[in-house]
Amino acid sequence: MTGFEVDLPAGSTRVSALVQAPADPVAVILLAHGAGAGMDHPFLTGLADALEQARFAVERFVFPYLEAGRRMPGPAAHATATWTAAMRDAEQRFPGLPVIAAGKSYGGRMASMAAAEGLIAPAALVYLGYPLHPPGAPEKLRAAHLPAITAPQLFVEGTRDPFLQPLEQFAEVVAHCQHAEVVWIEGGGHSFDVAGTKRPAYEIGASLAGPVADWVARQGIV
Repeated sequence: MTGFEVDLPAGSTRVSALVQAPADPVAVILLAHGAGAGMDHPFLTGLADALEQARFAVERFVFPYLEAGRRMPGPAAHATATWTAAMRDAEQRFPGLPVIAAGKSYGGRMASMAAAEGLIAPAALVYLGYPLHPPGAPEKLRAAHLPAITAPQLFVEGTRDPFLQPLEQFAEVVAHCQHAEVVWIEGGGHSFDVAGTKRPAYEIGASLAGPVADWVARQGIV
């Protein structure tokens, strides 16, 4: 367990991080948790372990609200400041390696906001279940900033994720991005669980490493 300092309006605070890396990493993946689970959730652990086997260094971290023991996310500015600090920490730990910003749901959305605001400049962004809108409220889109992002973006999405319905709306959002692709998990929900099958969260997370690694390679990042 390690960590890094985050500069917030009320002062500096320290957040925890987990770092794992093979002997010869080809790139770094910064991996943020969703709103309702921490960095040690089995889904993220499985994904991180599989990415390490694919020769990526992986750094997981928590947002300040969770570090403080609160359940609800704090202001978006706190999250984007954390992403800024996480990028700086990853670049210092692994100098010279490209850094990819990735996150489950909330964590990925906050990365996209930081990138759109010019606070971070990752080699690419990977969203694991991007929360396009609250379930049942497609009019409350969280997408206005996405076209401003210049780095390649990968959306890994379940076809029955309630945060994306209707899928036609999501397709239109992706079409307006500068450089974006989608990997669909057929029948997958927001946590990529598929109806009628039972798989541990660790296994589900690990299964996504292959598509992510393949996409990163196709971008010429590694």
